Amino acid sequence: MLRNIIAAIALGLAVGASAQEKPAPAPAQKPALFATTKVEGTDNVYIFRYGNHQSMFVVTRDGVIATDPIAYGRPQAAHLYIEEIRKITSQPIRYLIYSHHHFDHIAGGQPFKDAGATIIAHRRTKERLEVINDPFTPLPDETVGNRRVINLGGTMLELTYHGLNHSDSTLAMRLPKEKILFVVDVLPVGAVPGRGMIDFHPLEAEKSIESMLAMDWERLIPGHPGQPNGRLGTKDDVRAQLRFLRDASEAVKAAAREGKCWEPAENEVTLPQYESWPGYKINLPFVLRRYCGLWGRGT
Repeated sequence: MLRNIIAAIALGLAVGASAQEKPAPAPAQKPALFATTKVEGTDNVYIFRYGNHQSMFVVTRDGVIATDPIAYGRPQAAHLYIEEIRKITSQPIRYLIYSHHHFDHIAGGQPFKDAGATIIAHRRTKERLEVINDPFTPLPDETVGNRRVINLGGTMLELTYHGLNHSDSTLAMRLPKEKILFVVDVLPVGAVPGRGMIDFHPLEAEKSIESMLAMDWERLIPGHPGQPNGRLGTKDDVRAQLRFLRDASEAVKAAAREGKCWEPAENEVTLPQYESWPGYKINLPFVLRRYCGLWGRGT
């Protein structure tokens, strides 16, 4: 008996010592505040990320096409963006294209304008900016209706308007040769949309997304890094986002017909098939509220 007790104590001490000798797991490293990466498989397409916002820029032999300054509340971001471009090329920045009228993406364009860039946006973006008169967001020099093609230094960039969706002014930007599409906020990659639902147009957005799916492209650069690991999106990601919106719509429609919009629906409706998506718990109430506006008030 005594021998067994001593053996058990010795074993416990050995296990304890072994546990103490194991190194503690390394703390997760925070991503750098900003970064510039070349899109794999391309010669001249880059992504500039600052915080959780990102933009696409294209370097050509005759100049640079940049998009969204992403400098809302952080003017240094626009200057860093230009500095990052300058590390890659000395070619002038010919164009700055606004994706839509929301300030979190397009504020801070003055340094690009000072550098000689022509600012392009959808006509509704200019109309909205003229009314709001934000000092940090220069008005577009040129506007787009439904379609415009920019040819610069051997690169073609197609700008198309697909109707109401995340906003009433969103431009999809497609590089036909590279089969890349840049769309901001309309098509989150692998995540639940959130506060951006405030001026979302639910039924029209479905048609808009279907229209974008019908275009010829293979990879999607979103306006916020894709989940997980900042990845680019695919058409399967877009189809999944469309299913999510339709599932949310149907769930809220049923709740609205029981008179549960607003608070009861926001508290009771769940979409368990999407619980693993980043932003599910935080963002789902915004989605439900917007669909309550549709099915509970007709707006």
